Amino acid sequence: MGAAEPLRSVLWVKQQRCAVSLEPARAVLRWWRSRGPGPDAPGADASSVPVSEIITVEEADAPGKHSASGRWQKMEKPFAFTVHCVRRARHHRWKWAQVTFWSTDEQLCCLWLQTLRELLAKLTSRPKHLLVFINPFGGKGQGKRVYERKVAPLFSLAAITTEIVVTEHANQAREALYEIDIDKYDGIVCVGGDGMFSEVLHGLVGRTQQKAGIDQNHPRAALVPSSLRIGIIPAGSTDCVCYSTVGTNDAETSALHIIVGDSLSMDVSSVHHHGTLLRYSVSLLGYGFYGDLIRDSENKRWMGLVRYDFSGVKTFLSHHYYEGTVSFLPAQHVVGSPRDGKPCRAGCSACRQSKLRLEEEQRKAPPGSQDAEEAEEWQVVCGKFLAINATNMSCACPRSPWGLSPSAHLGDGSSDLILIRKCSRFNFLRFLVRHTNQCDQFDFTFVDVHRVKKFQFTPRSLEEDCDLQGGKQRFGQICSQSPACCYAASRSSWNCDGEVLHSPGVEVRVHCQLVQLFARGIEENPKQDTCS
Repeated sequence: MGAAEPLRSVLWVKQQRCAVSLEPARAVLRWWRSRGPGPDAPGADASSVPVSEIITVEEADAPGKHSASGRWQKMEKPFAFTVHCVRRARHHRWKWAQVTFWSTDEQLCCLWLQTLRELLAKLTSRPKHLLVFINPFGGKGQGKRVYERKVAPLFSLAAITTEIVVTEHANQAREALYEIDIDKYDGIVCVGGDGMFSEVLHGLVGRTQQKAGIDQNHPRAALVPSSLRIGIIPAGSTDCVCYSTVGTNDAETSALHIIVGDSLSMDVSSVHHHGTLLRYSVSLLGYGFYGDLIRDSENKRWMGLVRYDFSGVKTFLSHHYYEGTVSFLPAQHVVGSPRDGKPCRAGCSACRQSKLRLEEEQRKAPPGSQDAEEAEEWQVVCGKFLAINATNMSCACPRSPWGLSPSAHLGDGSSDLILIRKCSRFNFLRFLVRHTNQCDQFDFTFVDVHRVKKFQFTPRSLEEDCDLQGGKQRFGQICSQSPACCYAASRSSWNCDGEVLHSPGVEVRVHCQLVQLFARGIEENPKQDTCS
């Protein structure tokens, strides 16, 4: 059979005669119940699986008399092969499925085995050797158990070799990525929650910039993307990054995304203070409500996961607001807006077009300027805020299936900046409740949302210090309104992907598609049970 010639045969599946078809050009394996001796046209009950979603193909043992009945007992010597593949289930979950094909013709079975294996060998995006970091303490402390029971068997089936590091202390994964030779791996897998992913992200991005000779502390530094992909096996308390990129926090689903070699480019925001890099952020950067919540919960780790609920109620009842100035650069290059009701999905055209527009925008930078932003006009908002949130993704999780910004895009080079002004407790509660339903979260007079590529925040106390010292405002333009509107009585902290940043004055910049994940993105209306 030629490389592009279709292969069609009549084989047996679950004691039913089936016509089986494989067209290398389309790379889809299909089978359906045959009503005649030869391969006929597929009916409505046809099953199929893309070759890209086949995990492996292996020879199968011929059925013994204990499992054979009826027509099978009449076969002199049946031969078989099993296709291990992905089966879609509800709520964006993927499951490992097996389909065994039988025939009395040994050469025919060998031909099918050889053809499928040759097609699988051409899938060069699949990982062969992975570095795995396991956090045994995060979330419910089930990381090691989840990996050994749900992930390791699938990696073994797919012939993926691994080197496993079970972390013993915070930042161990981050530190290790600066020291070990990562070029010998096809990717890095983190088993744990969002904190574990953040460790791997910081280690990989930092190592990449160090190798490229780029100073991460420079707020205008053009960071270099890493060629290595990161895989996430969820075993944390919220698993926001996994949920927002795959659509579920199921370990088996994530393992299968890694095995088939999916790639998803994702934006990363750098957070600076006075010319020093504080952290990178991929999900939530929150000041005020979410900053107070995470700061309070850090003092109650002895309570376990319930500390987040306790601190959330306590922070809500305290109802603190903070005064300051937010300056931002609107993301003119993006396709869409935060309220267009068009979420980021697999193969997102908005992310692709936005990246192309951003690249074109940067090429048109004025001669002699360090950045295209020099020619753009900053917008300034100052006042009293209950919360200032910036999201690079929807920030969806099981408790909030649509997230903080349902239409945020993963790789469009922008962040959704959400400003919640001072309002009554009742109105703020209405706003929070909308995170759990499909209502427009931004349809309030006290809520503003902007799609930005860079923003700066200065709390009242820092502005006052600058005024008293006669110094120049460092974090953006001074509010044109009366100075009193920017004064505040106290400071909050920033919640940066679940970590506390105590420096309230920050400069944030979005780096378009800086990292790649082993993920496909959330599929739009995926077909279920195709491989059965």
